[in-house]
Amino acid sequence: MRPTFWTRALGAAALLACGTGGALSDQAVSPLAQRLEGLLSRMTLEEKIGQLNLVPYSPTFDRGDLEKGRIGAVMAVTKPQEIADLQAAARRARHGIPVLVGLDVLHGLRTIFPVPMAEVASFDPDLAKATARQAGREAAAIGINWTFAPMADLARDPRWGRMNEGFGEDPLLGRLFTRARVAGFREAGIASTLKHFAGYGSAMGGRDYDMGTIAPADLFDSYLPPFKGGIEAGSESVMSAFLSLNGMPVSANRALLTGILREKWGYGGFVVSDWNSVGELLEHGLAKDPAEAARKALLAGIDMDMYSGFYTAHLAEEVKAGRVPEAAVTEAARRVLRSKLRMGLFERPDPDTSRTEPLPPSSEARELARRSARESAVLLRNRGGLPLPQGKRTAVVGDLGQTQRHLLGPHAAMGRWEDGVSVLEGLRRREGATVSYAQGCEIECQSDSGFAAAEQAAREADMVVAVLGEANEMSGEAASRATLTLPGRQGELLDRLVATGKPVVLVLIAGRPIELGPVVDRLQAVLMAWFPGTEGGNAVADLLFGDADPAGKLPVSWPRSVGQVPLPYDLPPTGRPHDPQNHYTYRYVDEAITPLFPFGFGLTYTEWSLSDVQLPQRKLRAGDQLAVGATLRNTGSRSGRQVVQLYIRQLHASRSRPARQLKAFQKVRLEPGQTRRVALRVPVSELGFHLDEGSHVVEAGRYQVFVGTDSKAPLAGEFEVLP
Repeated sequence: MRPTFWTRALGAAALLACGTGGALSDQAVSPLAQRLEGLLSRMTLEEKIGQLNLVPYSPTFDRGDLEKGRIGAVMAVTKPQEIADLQAAARRARHGIPVLVGLDVLHGLRTIFPVPMAEVASFDPDLAKATARQAGREAAAIGINWTFAPMADLARDPRWGRMNEGFGEDPLLGRLFTRARVAGFREAGIASTLKHFAGYGSAMGGRDYDMGTIAPADLFDSYLPPFKGGIEAGSESVMSAFLSLNGMPVSANRALLTGILREKWGYGGFVVSDWNSVGELLEHGLAKDPAEAARKALLAGIDMDMYSGFYTAHLAEEVKAGRVPEAAVTEAARRVLRSKLRMGLFERPDPDTSRTEPLPPSSEARELARRSARESAVLLRNRGGLPLPQGKRTAVVGDLGQTQRHLLGPHAAMGRWEDGVSVLEGLRRREGATVSYAQGCEIECQSDSGFAAAEQAAREADMVVAVLGEANEMSGEAASRATLTLPGRQGELLDRLVATGKPVVLVLIAGRPIELGPVVDRLQAVLMAWFPGTEGGNAVADLLFGDADPAGKLPVSWPRSVGQVPLPYDLPPTGRPHDPQNHYTYRYVDEAITPLFPFGFGLTYTEWSLSDVQLPQRKLRAGDQLAVGATLRNTGSRSGRQVVQLYIRQLHASRSRPARQLKAFQKVRLEPGQTRRVALRVPVSELGFHLDEGSHVVEAGRYQVFVGTDSKAPLAGEFEVLP
């Protein structure tokens, strides 16, 4: 029912929810605008401030504040009856304004899908849209109408725990997947939040909450495009970042929150602070007291204060003292109320209170979760170990092999571990499979007391599937890591399994790349399964036994050593390119300069050839499209899917440009021996870059084209952009 109410509200207001953040046409603005302005005209200053107050649902929560119009949004309430009670209390207030009910629905509500970065590895935005839609439907059914997702942060440093919530290191993938997730949530009838605006993924050393530094042009070219994509898709809100960016805490950064977001982009939604980030302006040293923090945040562009309570406590006095114009408070309330009207919250019925929790995953939701987990997994190595041979005895080793809980990953909303399927269970469900199990050690792996039993299980089997990696709390918020190796003594366990002489297939459960070391060359296969969600065990079994073919591609460069990070693929070239014969060159003295696995990399169970790359038009002007054609052939004996990737480099420019950038891709399924002509197109307008002040330019000159199946794609030709 929820999409129906959303659609009805949008139709009544003739909403144009695209590039201007949902701007209304002059002709059709009347119904919504008149209702909005009429409501604002009847509200007191205190009631307007109440709309800017987001509070957590807790034992000390006071429904009386709702009845007095002092709360505009509530978070972390999940029981339908309690949500209905909150909305009833809000309706008893003088103006009967419903509350936004928010929750972190990042990769599912009860049905848990792979973590967002895993889904990006599918290179299939439509899949991400479908999982967001399902998650949104489950959330809307219990009364949630607002999610603090998607995370649109560019993430180049795998030490940062929140990398798993985003899309990796590439701006194009970020833009496409952010747009898809926003669209999926909207179709389900819940509002989305683009977070964390902006630059949160640049935190120094990968340390959550630390400061960040981004060159202005890089901010526009790399970090902002995903947010722009989400705004174009109609996201109703944007969340400010915790960090201090270029010396200014973002929650008081008017240049970002007002200058770029509203004035440059014309965004019409509202901005919410992150948890207590208005309060943290005191810790940043930007405000001497709560009143100053509230004033600076509001005037910078923070419409809604999450948790600190500073707006409620101090804004009215700041207005009366003349330090904050009342018009600024009114405009912030206008943006919040406009979003509530657009969403149809005034007409939306309360949730079904006969249920006490979300329904268990449906068969359709489980199938989508299983498909998403299969599509997201990345095959990194395969020396013939996969698919697993028929009729062989398989030993599963590792605590992560028998867990259901840790496959869900961090921020699993209302997911229940008992809904899930472990890797061990998934393998044992396979008809005719003979599967034994040995823990080896717990995930933290501080003791080797179980290693001998694991080695014995390996010797008694024909194949070993080692399921190793991170616990769910080892990734996510406040889970930065200084090392990227397997936790504890898991690496030692893996070495001892390999030393038995039995073929070892490594299945990695993690939210980030893991430093594998020399053992990677002794493994029969490596499958990155990420945190695969509710149906993770079944999906991994599908892939290991060959019932499904792996087709995932890395959305982040995979380091050999933590000392290399960050090492995104799209850096500008150095003045001294790597030359192994030259001591004074771009290099490390103790490690290769290249990643272990490049961005866009991923193997399949079949073989491919890519040939006959053609550029029909080699001289282009503004308004044209670059067209690139290539012939893809499945030269192996199995059906499979491959992602053909197009990268561009501007050879000479007014500033040093990236050595290559992903500009288009296409995912193709082919049967053995089948051939398809792949057509990739890029508007010339997307070949440009930003100057420091934010203007966008496309320069005339020569450009190179690279076409392949990862970011190491070979040079395929050149073209010229004419003046």
